Amino acid sequence: MAEWCKINQKTIKLMKKNISGLKVIGHPFSNKRWDTCAVIGNGGIVANSSCGKMINSADFVIRCNLPPLSDGYEKDVGTKTNLVTANPTILFKKFDYGNSMLLLPAFSFGMNTAVCMRTLYTIQDFESAIHPVFINPEYLIKLSKFWHAHGLKEARLSTGVMMTSLALELCDDVHLYGFWPFGIHPFNFKNLTNHYYDDMKPNTNFHSMPVEFSILLQLHRNGVLRLHLGDCQ
Repeated sequence: MAEWCKINQKTIKLMKKNISGLKVIGHPFSNKRWDTCAVIGNGGIVANSSCGKMINSADFVIRCNLPPLSDGYEKDVGTKTNLVTANPTILFKKFDYGNSMLLLPAFSFGMNTAVCMRTLYTIQDFESAIHPVFINPEYLIKLSKFWHAHGLKEARLSTGVMMTSLALELCDDVHLYGFWPFGIHPFNFKNLTNHYYDDMKPNTNFHSMPVEFSILLQLHRNGVLRLHLGDCQ
């Protein structure tokens, strides 16, 4: 934890240096609040769930790491997107997200800055409809400390937990889809792929998905959010 914060304190200075020449539009969520938010994880549990229509009905939809939305996935995961995150390793994959916001982790770690800045300039040069947004590293530090104090002691928070935390700040009613870190479906007991679109395994050096899930499940039991694990027929 201490090392994570130390790295990010350094990137705060880097952030100020890199944004000095940029035109800042303003806080994307200033004075905004939505009734219903949907946060879409990429877990294999959402495959064949028919949750697309319910997801699209949410006022604000958050997706993680530029997942594919076409090729038949629309029925299960929907297409509406207001905010989508992007890890540096997949920033150059091409998917159509219309005029949604693209959350770039430019200053979460120093190694992310260059590729995120190039992405920003490319979006501007091609006059893309998508709106790039930078996440404040000070916010990430405080978020990590909060979850650490509540028992989540992994090396790095997953994007799913970060976006769930953001949704809880912005929305009155938060629904989670695709959050299930296990290989067996909880109801029909069928084998599941890791993602609804592939079976690439997670990096367990940084994230502790089962522990994260247990915390989300507790929030569900306490009525803080709604965790969808079944089909949406």
